[in-house]
Amino acid sequence: MTREGEVSKDIGPQAIRKLKPGRLVIASHNAGKVREIRELLGPYGIEPVSAAELDLPEPEETGTTFVANAELKALQAADLSGLPALADDSGLCVEALNNEPGIFSARWAGEGKDFGFAMQRVEERLAALPPETSRDAHFVCALALAWPDGHVEWFEGRVDGTLVWPPRGGQGFGYDPMFVPAGHAQSFGEMEPATKHVMSHRADAFRQLVAAVLDQER
Repeated sequence: MTREGEVSKDIGPQAIRKLKPGRLVIASHNAGKVREIRELLGPYGIEPVSAAELDLPEPEETGTTFVANAELKALQAADLSGLPALADDSGLCVEALNNEPGIFSARWAGEGKDFGFAMQRVEERLAALPPETSRDAHFVCALALAWPDGHVEWFEGRVDGTLVWPPRGGQGFGYDPMFVPAGHAQSFGEMEPATKHVMSHRADAFRQLVAAVLDQER
């Protein structure tokens, strides 16, 4: 896959680097993300260790896309740890808000990571628009897998849905309680983790990663 403006790289089978079983840094300090990624990696002989456990710093997210931010986080963690590193950059894109908060989804929650406050901000912005305004939204997840020598593979997933108010359910994290995936009645906040993992944006990106770089015979 390539970002806009980039020259396409060779992504034939010979160009994909396989991830061997062993330790892998999860380049995140978000406990909810780390938990989900651990569960998704469980069957593949990977031993996840979080950036927080290794006391790695959080880089400033200066990218303008989900993929760019995932890459810079993965590359820093791989360089500092000497291990392969997997980073996730994800967010909620509300179509009536010009796809905001988008890459700023975490920042909308403030320094205290208060996603109740972030969801309220989204709802207030929508409430200021005409009543007939669409509440369609989608989550995007970009995964970047980096090695200490600078090699990177990346994958991007998406799930579409609509927003509800007030938020529903105490499962998941982030904006999950206000997001109902298309074709379902429950919000991500109401779903059991195993149900969410089947359809989420992160699961979509992981399916691509598994097919490309992980040993599926395990």
